[in-house]
Amino acid sequence: MTETREIRREIRIVGEPFDPATLGAALAGGEDVGAVVSFAGFCRSEGGTLAALELEHYPGMAEAEIGRLADEAVARWPLARLLVVHRHGLVRPGEAIVFVGTAAAHRGAAFAAAEFLMDFLKTRAPFWKKEHRVDGSDGGWVAAKDADDVAAARWAE
Repeated sequence: MTETREIRREIRIVGEPFDPATLGAALAGGEDVGAVVSFAGFCRSEGGTLAALELEHYPGMAEAEIGRLADEAVARWPLARLLVVHRHGLVRPGEAIVFVGTAAAHRGAAFAAAEFLMDFLKTRAPFWKKEHRVDGSDGGWVAAKDADDVAAARWAE
């Protein structure tokens, strides 16, 4: 007999600031949740030189790719809830760029799924970041990092 799990899974791509603490709190509760793990990534000022990051994405494609990542996380770990929120547009230093939250009966599944999602968001989600400097100059597009590819590769094992 196959066990059927009801998973509350949500993906949001938003153009306005969001509160990671509120999002994390919404994952808690219920008899099936013993652990909630959340990660929030923020825009840094880069030592006071960065005015904003401009995040571009392909609407529809970004949600679909993140949805595929979420489906893979749900297939790998016994999750009760999963939430991914990602900004687009201008993001100022101190504002959240991304939130990943997972809820499960046990901490191991929640931690692993959250880390898996972040590793692949960095490498597979179709978002591009352009730096805007406080001096008015264009900082250019942010290049992908080899370390992100290495982190994602470990999940293939």
